[in-house]
Amino acid sequence: MPPRKRTRPALGFLCCFGSSEPPEINLKDSVPLQLLEFSAPMPPPEELHARFSELVDELDLTDKNREAMFALPAEKKWQIYCSKKKEQEDPNKLATSWPDYYIDRINSMAAMQTLFAFDEEEMEMRNKVVEDLKTALRTQPMRFVTRFIELDGLTCLLNFLRSMDYETSESRVHTSVIGCIKALMNNSQGRANVLAHPQSINTISQSLRSDNVKTKVAVLEILGAVCLVPDGHKKVLQAMAHYQKYAAERTRFQTLLNELDRSTGRYRDEVSLKTAIMSFINAVLNAGAGEDNLEFRLHLRYEFLMLGIQPVIDKLREHENATLDRHLDFFEMVRNEDDSELAKRFDSTHVDTKSAGSMFEIIKKKLNHTDSYPYLLSILQHCLQMPYKRGGGSLQHWQLLDRILQQIVLQDDKGEDPDVAPLDNFNVKNIIRMLVNENEVKQWREQAEKFRRDHAELLAKLERKERECETKTQEKEDMMKTLNKMKDKLQREGVELRSAREQVVDLSSRISDIAGGGVSFPPPPPPPGGPMAPPPPPLACGFPPPPPPLPFSCPPPPPPPPPPGGPPPPPGAPPMFGAPPPPGLPAFSMATDLRTKSVPQPSQPLKSFNWAKLGENKITGTIWHDIDDLRAFKILDLKDIEKMFSAYQRQQELLTNQSFKQKETGSMDDLYVSTRKVKELSVIDGRRAQNCVILLSKLKMSNEEIKRAILEMDEREELAKDMLEQLLKFVPEKCDIDLLEEHKHELERMARADRFLFEMSRIDHYQHRLQALFFKKKFAERLAETKPKVEAILSASKEVVRSKRLTQVLEVVLALGNFMNKGQRGNAYGFKVSSLNKVADTKSSIDRNITMLHYLIMIFEKNYPDTLSVQQDLASVQEAAKVNLAELEKEVHSIKSGLKALEAELQYQQSRTRDRGDKFVPVVGDFITVASFSFSELEELLNEAKDKFAKSLKHFGEEQGRMQPDEFFGIFDTFLVSFCEARQDLENMQRRKDEEERRARMEAMLKDQRERERRAKKGAGGASDEVGGEFDDLVSALRSGEVFDKDLSKLKRNRKRSVNQLVEGGGRERPVTKVNY
Repeated sequence: MPPRKRTRPALGFLCCFGSSEPPEINLKDSVPLQLLEFSAPMPPPEELHARFSELVDELDLTDKNREAMFALPAEKKWQIYCSKKKEQEDPNKLATSWPDYYIDRINSMAAMQTLFAFDEEEMEMRNKVVEDLKTALRTQPMRFVTRFIELDGLTCLLNFLRSMDYETSESRVHTSVIGCIKALMNNSQGRANVLAHPQSINTISQSLRSDNVKTKVAVLEILGAVCLVPDGHKKVLQAMAHYQKYAAERTRFQTLLNELDRSTGRYRDEVSLKTAIMSFINAVLNAGAGEDNLEFRLHLRYEFLMLGIQPVIDKLREHENATLDRHLDFFEMVRNEDDSELAKRFDSTHVDTKSAGSMFEIIKKKLNHTDSYPYLLSILQHCLQMPYKRGGGSLQHWQLLDRILQQIVLQDDKGEDPDVAPLDNFNVKNIIRMLVNENEVKQWREQAEKFRRDHAELLAKLERKERECETKTQEKEDMMKTLNKMKDKLQREGVELRSAREQVVDLSSRISDIAGGGVSFPPPPPPPGGPMAPPPPPLACGFPPPPPPLPFSCPPPPPPPPPPGGPPPPPGAPPMFGAPPPPGLPAFSMATDLRTKSVPQPSQPLKSFNWAKLGENKITGTIWHDIDDLRAFKILDLKDIEKMFSAYQRQQELLTNQSFKQKETGSMDDLYVSTRKVKELSVIDGRRAQNCVILLSKLKMSNEEIKRAILEMDEREELAKDMLEQLLKFVPEKCDIDLLEEHKHELERMARADRFLFEMSRIDHYQHRLQALFFKKKFAERLAETKPKVEAILSASKEVVRSKRLTQVLEVVLALGNFMNKGQRGNAYGFKVSSLNKVADTKSSIDRNITMLHYLIMIFEKNYPDTLSVQQDLASVQEAAKVNLAELEKEVHSIKSGLKALEAELQYQQSRTRDRGDKFVPVVGDFITVASFSFSELEELLNEAKDKFAKSLKHFGEEQGRMQPDEFFGIFDTFLVSFCEARQDLENMQRRKDEEERRARMEAMLKDQRERERRAKKGAGGASDEVGGEFDDLVSALRSGEVFDKDLSKLKRNRKRSVNQLVEGGGRERPVTKVNY
């Protein structure tokens, strides 16, 4: 007999009722299968197949698992059959093989748990009974499940869930009972029984209130799977509405969002629960009515968005769990598609549902000039007349309007609501009376908010302790790093010192040997040192300077060029000082040629390039000394330059730019400051005392705690930097101290501010301590802010000097400028860097949209493509352009002064007797040790940056002291920005030009094709086809009613538009993100 096929509905990606793996048969006997002795031999194959089919039918397996069972060998089938029969005939298991036993036990457990509490052993026994029932529902034959349903076992389980006490609801018994319902639904008859029960899903949803993670996960899996079952989706929504009332929540999904956002610290349980929640949310949104109803999905998703699910989803990405990420991706993918679909309905690309103005404009645009527009105005006019008073029932009126609109949008043509109906009727008074009851929920919510604030205070204390530990750890790490650096520095200096001593000893011995021995020793190889010459300053290589040249036959080599910053070369070396070059040195003839430029002259007047020339006497030692613009003239197209930048204006239309407008919207926050009057004895100025009280209320510390923190130098990290800064504003002055001393006998009557100032004045050097503590806390932050600025100047100074691409840019600009300028403005050997940004000011005579900078980029693209990447060479210029060197030096000097003041205060504190609990000396002493070394590194870095910057100024022929880094590097930064913008302009122009050429080719092709078709029809002698086509269109227009339009040209325009769309490619395809589930 062939195996009977059973069809089961596909339940989607949340299905928990079946498995794709072959079934695992768990036998309760302790004897393995291969040791069983069979009472009868194996029957013939036909009989074995018939018996085994009956057994498989009783197990109610899926089609795939049935096929796997029938694919087993005959011996295995016979073993499984005999094992099951023996289990059913075992007298010891007769009692537990029927559901009556479990139903009676669970009923008795439900009755007893209301009378007394169970100990741990009894709770374990109860859990074993429920677990055995779950196993029986999964493994027993079909008649067991049928008998369980007939005895109303589901009601027994639901009654047990409703009557659980708190301990049972948080135990494994609760999870096992949910597992029993899940096992029952794994069977087709059991699932039908659960879905048919009027209160089953509602009762199951109540278990979401448990704190047991496994229980919540099991409940969410059941609810998510029920969403995918026919007629199950709405039951789940009703169950969530029931849970809202049961748990007294503000909305039906509030608990789920709270659990999704809450962090428990247990990664596995937390990820498991949040994955189950997201899968449930996706099932609720996309199953049932959400499969094909965009309005329903938007409605339900907006409910989640109002609860704040989007920032929670962004936060969940941090878990980096693949399964959870798939659900998050699916949620966002469907949301993006729905948003695009909604925007498409309004002929837009995006609808900003967060902006009331944006949504109103879209609705207004859609309904304008339609019959519906007056009704929109009527709705808005009546909204203006709605009550707006706080607490006067206006909230309920707006809720009523919202719910009416929801039901209008969601209700289908049959009058059925896919969601739970927001309104049972439209009796406004009854509904408002019902909504007023929510005020009670608001009171409970306020009480919960109070508990939440208390919890937040405890968390703040915990964070303060953690911050203290982190600060101590960071200080320790900084000290260890500083000690290691100091150790390395001392080792290096020790090695250098030993090397210097050895050199001194060696030189001394050599000098003494030479002085005593006369000429007994031959002179050392060159460079030899003169025996009686005084020791000159050491060179970079560490050797003494060479003696006068030896009488060799070859002429001496030319002297090297002077180093940057060194003295000028001696007269006669470079010919720029007027002396002719010495004979026999033709190498210097090139320098003489550089002084006279043979710049090509344009054939017609050109536009002037407004630059600032460098004098010939300022070229030596700069980048311009090595730049030869004559090389660029060999490559440049001078005729094209004359055409592009002619002084005569020519009107010619080339490429156009499009301008875009951006609308900026802003918001303004309101600030409310509340003050209160103090009526105690106060001798301090009223406004100052009031501000002091406000500060102390923010500190949330007593005077003794503040005093202890200052004496201990805030080792516990109780005083934040901003609070210390405010405390420095309320240091007791001498006049305050004198007034307070007169009333010190009335200390108890003093106002809070007066008493605070009085007690702080008792601390020796209170102001100096506060300043020291504030400096200590801000030191690392100030160092971290200052060091990157110094490094930016240093890096940028090196980059502009080393960049070969920048040199190429300057060379081409120099060539262009010399060609375009005549007379005194031309024949330049260099130009000031400020002229670089004037390249964009010179516009073309042909097209005003093209400037000299655009043309420069065209030259680079054609002849110097590598130069287009000049921005890569100048990566630090943008940051260096933001640095004000004067402010930077002022900040470094301020840090240095602060360190000196701190050292002076430390000396003072060391000279006096310390009070008990005073930790100023050890804390500040350790801090100065570390901070002094860190500051010395910063100071050395700043000196190096200033030196490199000065050299970069000289390298470009700029005068030192006349230009600051922000101005100097700002020139290059502005040029690079303009360079990139101009390059983008050219790309856009080229793209538009290509598009116009493509369109022109298409039009020409279409015109040619029409001409060929017309000739072919004319040659065939039949114009009847063309007439017939137009006649058919006329008949079609008659049928559609367009023939009655006054303007018949509309028909022709439509035909022409459709042809163009077919030629150009027609429809647009919307990209769809694919998520593999």
